[in-house]
Amino acid sequence: MNILGISAFYHDSAACLLQDGVLTAAAQEERFSRIKHDDGFPAQSIAFCLDYAGLSIDAIDYIIFYDKPLIKFERLLQTYLACAPFGLRSFIMAMPLWLKKKLWIPDIIARETGFKGKILFAEHHESHAASAFFPSPFEEAAIITADGVGEWTTTSYAVGRGNRVRILSRVRFPHSLGLLYSAFTYHTGFKVNSGEYKLMGLAPYGEPRFADLIKKELIDIRGDGSFKMNMKYFNYPAGLTMTNRNFSRLFGGPPRRPESPITQREMDMAASVQVVTEEIMLKTAHHARRETGMKNLCLAGGVALNCVANGKILREGIFDNIWIQPASGDSGGAVGAAYTAWHHYLDKPRTPRARGSQSASYLGPEFSKEKIRISLDTFGAAYEEVPDAEIAVRAADIIASELVMGWFQGRMEFGPRALGARSIIGDARSPHMQSVMNLKIKYRESFRPFAPSVLADRAAEFFDINCESPYMLLVANVRQDKLIAASHGDLSHNGLDKLKVVRSEIPAVTHVDNSARLQTVHREDNQLYYDTIDAFRKKTGCPVIINTSFNVRGEPIVCTPEHAYTCFMRTEMDYLFVGNFLLDKKKQPAFNEDKDWRQEFELD
Repeated sequence: MNILGISAFYHDSAACLLQDGVLTAAAQEERFSRIKHDDGFPAQSIAFCLDYAGLSIDAIDYIIFYDKPLIKFERLLQTYLACAPFGLRSFIMAMPLWLKKKLWIPDIIARETGFKGKILFAEHHESHAASAFFPSPFEEAAIITADGVGEWTTTSYAVGRGNRVRILSRVRFPHSLGLLYSAFTYHTGFKVNSGEYKLMGLAPYGEPRFADLIKKELIDIRGDGSFKMNMKYFNYPAGLTMTNRNFSRLFGGPPRRPESPITQREMDMAASVQVVTEEIMLKTAHHARRETGMKNLCLAGGVALNCVANGKILREGIFDNIWIQPASGDSGGAVGAAYTAWHHYLDKPRTPRARGSQSASYLGPEFSKEKIRISLDTFGAAYEEVPDAEIAVRAADIIASELVMGWFQGRMEFGPRALGARSIIGDARSPHMQSVMNLKIKYRESFRPFAPSVLADRAAEFFDINCESPYMLLVANVRQDKLIAASHGDLSHNGLDKLKVVRSEIPAVTHVDNSARLQTVHREDNQLYYDTIDAFRKKTGCPVIINTSFNVRGEPIVCTPEHAYTCFMRTEMDYLFVGNFLLDKKKQPAFNEDKDWRQEFELD
């Protein structure tokens, strides 16, 4: 039984293949199209899934779409009607897209794929909940989903048992935790549906001095985690901006212009909305535990990518165990939809696996040695072929020399995080590496933190964590005994100057609040990546390295060897390991392009 799950037309389009209930392939369209957060029909993702399994479209039994467009269209019309005459411009812009495309999903699927079978539809938050629970290791669990908006639902809690997910309570549009966070993303000068993680990274530089104001004026938070928003301050229901003049007056000025200097106001706004988000998620988690009686929690939806809030839920001890869908945003909706068809529509049984059934999210394309060689030869690249048994040690030697290396190995990750397949890696002990990698490799804002990859069996030596975090979706504090006492001069640093302070034995991955968004690496998930970190440990005594996604700002994570080599040559990376082939930047031929590559990607 072959089921194809699809998400499309809003952001982060994706496709996945479920074969007899096993998730065998999944990818986001952006990785192929090279358009970040691509919302188009995922034709290339579908082609990859079919090709990986050696199937034609005729071998697919069902295709299922991750939400219900007619209900979403009903919400859109009702919202515009309620806001009229305000929102006319937005209405005129939205209608052609709906009338020409979004209302005709079955026709589009049939036309784009040639599929002649039955097309199913799942409800948006049902897809999120299914993506969180069905691949999890739990027989039963409470489920929390939170995002911008699906059809009408913006936040829900549910219960999963066996092969069923049942939503128990919902918060409805326009009241939305995801859209509240996006409103602050917009007002602080970052891109909505893209820059929310920047806001989270900026928060520790500020003070939450606006938190009480947010709760007084913008949002009424109830004891059960539900909430109502004061729409006097927001434009998003029918306007072209997230916030309005009332919001600007409340926070002392208009939205920051993108790419302009970040001021203390933006830092404090980020800190404030982060604190409010954590409060809502904690109250929701407490309520879900009381109402369901479950000891396990599953999370999905865009807000579940807020790893700081996830870490707070974990440390509160509300639930015994937590599992978070690594592709928590709309891309993961394709996975949830496919599982919904298998378990709900077809009533197939479910047998949880001990560490979940997402295959560590290594679900994308991989490339043979010969394909990689052909790709490198096309560029005239200079490379050394390294035997399998020597790759880990050679890579560890490079990292230990405080050099930066592109790392392209095995199947590409599904979800927004690089997990050691399409990564840029470096020495976490280096006090200079964070700024070097931000400014010379990633070409992005200096304040952005980097994540550590740590051997799972040694994570507790460096971090206050007693569970695994394979998908980089939990924040934990660096252990007290690994911190370095701040000098009097260090304590005087404010705002972005806090970045200059060396805080721990692993300064390159220690954020300004002494926390880290960590990935725990298990050998059974990624043997080569584990062995590389272990070789680094044997050489240096440190089981932690830097792991950031293999791309530059505005670019999707690399997918193919061609993408990897191009990114390598456009940046100041020192080495590239792609499969068995090791490339030294100093030995490469001149890399000439007709135009400035920085114009190729829209800044996020």
